[in-house]
Amino acid sequence: MGESNPIRVLLVDDHAVVRSGLAAFLLAFDDLELVGEAGSGEEAVRLCNQLRPDVVLMDLVMPGMDGAAATRTIREQCPEIQVIALTSFKEEELVQGALQAGAISYLLKNVSADELADAIRAAHAGRSTLAPEAAQALVHAASHPPPPGHDLTHREREVLALMVEGLSNREIAERLVVSHSTAKFHVSSILSKLGVASRTEAVALAVQHRLVT
Repeated sequence: MGESNPIRVLLVDDHAVVRSGLAAFLLAFDDLELVGEAGSGEEAVRLCNQLRPDVVLMDLVMPGMDGAAATRTIREQCPEIQVIALTSFKEEELVQGALQAGAISYLLKNVSADELADAIRAAHAGRSTLAPEAAQALVHAASHPPPPGHDLTHREREVLALMVEGLSNREIAERLVVSHSTAKFHVSSILSKLGVASRTEAVALAVQHRLVT
């Protein structure tokens, strides 16, 4: 062990074999210390509050609470903890989702041991590391903005479909068996996400871009 305290690392992956491989890798570096392992996003959040690691290696695609949701919760509850997204996937939505959730770095699982160790040290110092594929995905996303309505939730699409049918907020509330204020909230969220000022514009956009079936 060096003069200073080792960097405390928490592993999060729903595959035990991946966790054991990463645990073995951490043992090779004197300045890195494994403090815990989590097999789910929910467990990761609990262990972060309990163990207060310095850096979390976070798998993104997990059943239940996924890596992005876990990252967002951890960053809200323990902002001093840095999260590195470590995944097999390089899809644009995953890269953007992880970074928007507060991950400082995005690496692919084919990274070498030395590169991963350097990324952990960098994250601990507040510096970002992006896999070339992740950087490329961000550049592509910036030059190809997503289509309107890409961020609507399933419920918002249901509400939008009823707006297209011409239903009022009260009628939407009755159809979906929710309160009037909930229906109103969904409608204003839809207008905001679509970047429009009125229901009429929202309906026109929905029809034009086939946002509802």
